[in-house]
This record gives sequence, C-alpha cells and structure tokens, in this order.
Amino acid sequence: MKRMKEKTQQRSSSGMAANKEESDPDDFLTNEEELEKALCVLAGSDPENCSYSRGYVKRQAVFACNTCTPNAAEPAGICLACANKCHDGHDIFELYTKRNFRCDCGNRKFQDFQCQLNTAKDEENVRNLYNHNFNGCYCTCDRPYPDTDDQDNDEMIQCVVCEDWFHSRHLGCTIVEPEELQEMVCETCMNKAPFLWMYAAHFAVPPAISVRQAEEEEEEEVDVEEGGEKNESSEPSQSGEPSTSVEHTKQEEAANRSSPCKRTHEQMTGSPGKAMTKTVACKLKELQAQGLERPRQGAVFWPYSWRSELCTCTSCKRAYVAAEVQFLMDQSDTVLAYENKGLDEPFGQHPLMALTSSMDRVQQLEVIYGFNELTTSITAFLDQCVAEGKTVTVEAVHQFFEELRARKRRRTNAGYQ
Repeated sequence: MKRMKEKTQQRSSSGMAANKEESDPDDFLTNEEELEKALCVLAGSDPENCSYSRGYVKRQAVFACNTCTPNAAEPAGICLACANKCHDGHDIFELYTKRNFRCDCGNRKFQDFQCQLNTAKDEENVRNLYNHNFNGCYCTCDRPYPDTDDQDNDEMIQCVVCEDWFHSRHLGCTIVEPEELQEMVCETCMNKAPFLWMYAAHFAVPPAISVRQAEEEEEEEVDVEEGGEKNESSEPSQSGEPSTSVEHTKQEEAANRSSPCKRTHEQMTGSPGKAMTKTVACKLKELQAQGLERPRQGAVFWPYSWRSELCTCTSCKRAYVAAEVQFLMDQSDTVLAYENKGLDEPFGQHPLMALTSSMDRVQQLEVIYGFNELTTSITAFLDQCVAEGKTVTVEAVHQFFEELRARKRRRTNAGYQ
C-alpha cells in the first residue's frame, strides 16, 4: 500500500535522531529500511536521461515544476532526469508515479524554457492525463501535502486507478490493517467501473461492521442450521450471502473449475477446431450468479492477488477498455512491480545502501548515525532560514558545513581525552 508518509520521508528526515547518544540502534535499522522504501520510487526511473525518447512510459516517477508552469490551466509533468538536470533549484512537486506518461519538459507549456536533455519534443503530449496533483493539491478536499493548516496529521493513500492521493479520513470507510494490502480503489473510480463492485464482494477486504452486527449474523446462521432448513445443493439466500462457510468454499471451488485459466486436456491437446467449439466461461457472470453483494460506498482495499481474479473473456476486456481501466489486467502495472524492477537494476540501489552492504554491522551503524545527523542538521538549517526569512546563500551553506566539521572535531578530540 503506497502512502504519502513514505513520500515525504524522501524530502525530510526531521524524524531521525540527531545523535547516537540519544538514539536506539534499532531505530536506525528502521530508518535504514524506511530510507530504502522512500527511494525505491525513484529506482525504476532513469536519473540521467530524459524519458521522452521512450514514448509513453508504462510507469515512471513524475514531478511538476511550479516555477516554470504555475498556471493551473496548463498542468505539465517532468521526468526524474529533467527534475534533476533542468529544474534544479526550482519549486518542484513530487507526484510519486504515473502510468503512460511522457515528459513535458521544454514543450509549449514551458514557453521559452528549453529542455537541456532532449530538445526534439512535440509541442504537447496529447495522451498525458493530468489532475490537481500537478498543482500541488490532493484528495477530495483539494488540499496541499503537507498541509500546514491540517492539525490531524493524517496519512494519505494513493488510488491505483486515478492515482490521486486521499486522506484516510476522506475515503468513506474504515481502514483495517492497511500494511497487509497492496492497492486501494477510491469510491469514484469504483463507480466509473461498476463491475468492480462484484469482484469486491468476493475478493476485496469486507467493509467494516460492528461486533454486535457480526454476532447477530452468526446467531442467525446457527439457527438456520439447527432448523434443518439448509441443503448443500440449495441456491444462495435472498440476502446474497452464502449461508455457511462450507457452501461458500464449494462455490469457490466450482468457480475455480470453470475459470478461463483452467483448461481441459482435450483443449490443450485436441485439434484447433474442437478447442474453438468450447465456450470460455465468463468469471464475472459466475460471480453474479452467486448473488453476493456489498454496499457500493467507500473506497475498496484489495489484497495482493486481486488482479489475477479478474475475468479476461472478450466481453470483460471490452468493459475494461470502455471504463479506461484496461491496465488492471496487467500484473506488472502495479507500483510494487515497478519498485521491485527498479531495485533489481544497477542504478536502483541508493549509494548509502550500496556502501553499507559491504560493511560489518558496527560500521553500518556508524554510517547511518552520521547520515541521520547530517540530514537532521540540514533540515534544521533550512527551517531556520525559512523562519527568519533569510535567503540561502553560498556563504551561508559554507558556514553551515564548517560548523558541522568543527562540531565533529570537538567530539573526536573529546573521545581521545
């Protein structure tokens, strides 16, 4: 599950401890893991070469430059390399990842500004999709993140369909153990592809119910069994829910047997003519026949395997295209797949991770201590400049690092006394 709190850790490490005398080594091990998670979003994107020449990239880290394109009517996105090379020092919005996006840097939306990495670009990327994220706003409340006026400090979660970020309190549902889940689809996107509600009834995390309601439903099921009114071969109840776990298991087994992923020996070895006469069952229709429903409200949280449960018959494929969610059939479309692929590639490993991997545990902790102290000090220095309204000059930066070196020398000398 991708949350905005991971995104912000890439920008700031103010939560890290300032020195090892005040910190627990276990905390630094956790911070090391958090650093790797925060950086993995960049791992799948090329930091040196503009992605424009690759066309509409399947998934990449995307940024927006408020310095060059502040007009909300003309949103634009730039790739990681252009954010580093062409827009260094600009006011950048980090948008996490976007699918099927092409870098806008230097096109018509940037007026006289030229891309330093690729000047041969079309005036506009007509297939790019934009939303209010490109103006630094998120969620249904259309607020920035981080939001200095928000006292709740609420985390944000990304919808896998529209790729917008939502405060957990604005999802219209109760979040249960989100760490164990991979993807979330917001209520608006569920309604744009209403057939997803049927899959949600069978494969998504059930909507939260009260303990009392759950106990009443359990008592009702026991009464039906004791009354002898149940029959294993009977149809689902009018309420749409299986009467017992045994019946529900049998229904799942029946659905698996008729799944288009399962083929008979005759289909695999018989003549093409014979195989063509076999009609592939629609898994969605089989689920609808079971009568199971769920309330069509609130965001839906899905487990890791949910995309593999989607039907891929011709009729359903057309429905995905019509609802513009055909990417859901692609297992490699997930952010998790993107991050894993990036981390497997040479440029995907952060220099700090590469450095510590060759050290023993004591040396690793020493490096992490130093990194944490540096990032905390830099954050405090920049915050002080903002609070005092000072411009960050070259002289001020040099003085800052000289003070750090002097502080280190004092600690080192004290250690030898």
